[in-house]
Amino acid sequence: MAAFFFDTSGLVKRHVNEAGTPWVRSLTQPKAGHTLFIARITGAEVVAAITRRQSMGSLSPAQAGAIIGHFRRHFAQRYNIVELTAAVVDQAMLLARRHRLRGYDAVQLATVLSLHQSRHSVGLSVLTFVSADGDLAKAAQAEGLAVENPIHHP
Repeated sequence: MAAFFFDTSGLVKRHVNEAGTPWVRSLTQPKAGHTLFIARITGAEVVAAITRRQSMGSLSPAQAGAIIGHFRRHFAQRYNIVELTAAVVDQAMLLARRHRLRGYDAVQLATVLSLHQSRHSVGLSVLTFVSADGDLAKAAQAEGLAVENPIHHP
């Protein structure tokens, strides 16, 4: 049993068929027994990503609605939600500058770093950051995190 923190680019693959979807689904199945973490903002980001796909025509309104409904159920029941704090925002500002990250990417990285440090301080297992965003993954590795990109897992 392992612990994973998913950013939006990694988690959306659980709900939309893309490169890496089978691997993400294998990790997120309840029978896998993994502990799954996401930042609170990931909820809004996933819904926005699905809605964008609908707007671009790759999903019908019915498909998008079903996917969002499925995600919202998982959001409420399957994921450990990490709340945004003032300390996380402060760290995100530093990370945005240090790694030239977009705002929400910096928040995702600050959130996983905070969780990683908390877990490490009490002797819990290593946390793996799952992201399909190359720039964010590179920044996370530079900050000392274990990173997996779903695209590298067909």
